[in-house]
Amino acid sequence: MTSAAAAPSKSVFANPWTQLIIGIICMAMIANLQYGWTLFVNPIDAKNHWGRASIQVAFTIFVLLETWLVPVEGYLVDRFGPRWIVVVGGLLCGIAWVLNSLADSLATLYFAAAIAGIGAGAVYGTCIGNAVKWFPGRRGLAAGLTAAGFGAGSALTIIPIANMIKSSGYEQTFLTFGLVQGVVVMVLGFVLFAPPASMLVAPPKLAPGAGRHNATWTEMIKTPVFWVMYVMFVLMGAGGLMATAQLALIAKDFKVADVPVSLIGITLPALVFALSLDRVLNGLTRPFFGWVSDHIGRENTMFIAFMLEGVGIFALAKFGGDPISFVILSGLVFFAWGEIYSLFPATVTDTFGARYATTNTGLMYTAKGTASLLVPLGNVLMTSTGSWLAVFVIGASMNILAALLALFVLKPMRAAYTSRATGAESPPKWAVPEDTQ
Repeated sequence: MTSAAAAPSKSVFANPWTQLIIGIICMAMIANLQYGWTLFVNPIDAKNHWGRASIQVAFTIFVLLETWLVPVEGYLVDRFGPRWIVVVGGLLCGIAWVLNSLADSLATLYFAAAIAGIGAGAVYGTCIGNAVKWFPGRRGLAAGLTAAGFGAGSALTIIPIANMIKSSGYEQTFLTFGLVQGVVVMVLGFVLFAPPASMLVAPPKLAPGAGRHNATWTEMIKTPVFWVMYVMFVLMGAGGLMATAQLALIAKDFKVADVPVSLIGITLPALVFALSLDRVLNGLTRPFFGWVSDHIGRENTMFIAFMLEGVGIFALAKFGGDPISFVILSGLVFFAWGEIYSLFPATVTDTFGARYATTNTGLMYTAKGTASLLVPLGNVLMTSTGSWLAVFVIGASMNILAALLALFVLKPMRAAYTSRATGAESPPKWAVPEDTQ
């Protein structure tokens, strides 16, 4: 090993907790690309009259490219390290929102969504993959804390964004927040490092049910256990994405959006209150259920959380017309949904190993893109029926099905696979014993 190669390992940033914090901040900076989107839909439509369904196609494009290209970006990370992937990702995220501020046609809006998706996917996939590599014994917690940055990262900026849209217009809001978020990610990207190869080849501690076999992505996709997890992710992802993209529209149709709600000493319009609470709970659930799964097992945790999500969606459909219930129940829905972004990466890495974790978790993450295809159908179904009830019922049913699959199908299937998979492998090509590139 050359001295040049060894030098990065001396960096003050090259340790697990520092890398985790950097990843969380990067995730928080790209969170508004998804979770802040709902605030822009109505203002964009009010100015351009493109129709809400047409505008929401941009959201689907964003999610598709954010997810479906992550395996490619993950391959590059596993081979060359995380740094430049995140730097370029931050640049693309900034460019995307600048384009949104200038968009005078749906084509431009869709192009910006594509750029945003590529950039956000690069940042998201890299940070999650890096987290589960640095924390082999606490993958659920590490993935959860990192994903919490994405889930709760927009909580602090929801009110400023909403206020700026009202005072300065959505165009200025896109421009200002786009530039700030992009620059922060680019700067932090330069201090991201991969863990030493020894941590990947012989992790000192593993979570219950985890194996030590390192499977490539081609091996992984040939296993039935991967596809069971993929179907479960799609089932869970669809309902949550629908709520994320449509919450402002649902609140407006329920006639509660602007009704003042007072809870815990705070009074805000129901929609703003719900969005802020949802972001916080959507973030907290990721490390919480990740930590729980490190102790009681991934599938047991999935069953509890997924069932809670199904019940929450049914309750929101029935009681969401009351402003206080709308705020509380939407918070419950997001709390029971966000954990998929910690549980699935941890489960994939436990099952198929850490060496190719960024690529493998990226492939699983494409299920979010598949689920996003169902989001516009929510608008279509609501328009055809004149009510959100059918959308809620279908979403809740998918969550309950995923819960049953976790306990009665995935759990025995994954245990059988882990017991069969054996064999130690050599370090990845890009890694050397003390390499933290």
